[in-house]
Amino acid sequence: MDGLEDASDRALMARHLEGDPDAFGEIFRRHRDRLWAVAVRTTNDRELAADCVQDGFVNAFRRAASYRGDAAVSTWLHRIVVNACLDRLRRERDVLRRAGDVADIDVVDRHDRHGEAETGLDVRAALAALPEHQRLALVLVDMHGMPVAEAAEVLEVAVGTVKSRCARGREALAALLADSGLADGRREPRERA
Repeated sequence: MDGLEDASDRALMARHLEGDPDAFGEIFRRHRDRLWAVAVRTTNDRELAADCVQDGFVNAFRRAASYRGDAAVSTWLHRIVVNACLDRLRRERDVLRRAGDVADIDVVDRHDRHGEAETGLDVRAALAALPEHQRLALVLVDMHGMPVAEAAEVLEVAVGTVKSRCARGREALAALLADSGLADGRREPRERA
């Protein structure tokens, strides 16, 4: 693997475009975990997130020549994976609408806790209740620590728009959590199924 671990992301992209069969694999290795975390928080479904990350990396591999180098490789990958998530979510909503099952959607799977704390479930449910554009901004900026300018590139909107979406999303999230009693500690214990 001739120095792949020490190469920059941009150098790896160049090597990939020149035909190095291992270069894109190194890019994948570096970024898959963080992109999967973004996809999980965007879709709120681990399996769907895995599919979205796979779709995103396949698209990135196929369209590597479209990478112009204007942004960091990680930003370019984030944009592709977020778009893959949005595409999948829209397709699923359309299928559910056609099937007439929209009223039965439960965004949080309350049976699949995997040891998560009840607070985490409440926060995830509240996050899932936010409008998509606010949720995406919060996931990138607040949960993944992405700089606002980079999140703006990923979402393909102005920096001010990301700031506004984050502010409104935080307000809405706080209100949802207050309604559940989580914000002030008055929540009754969750009933066990």
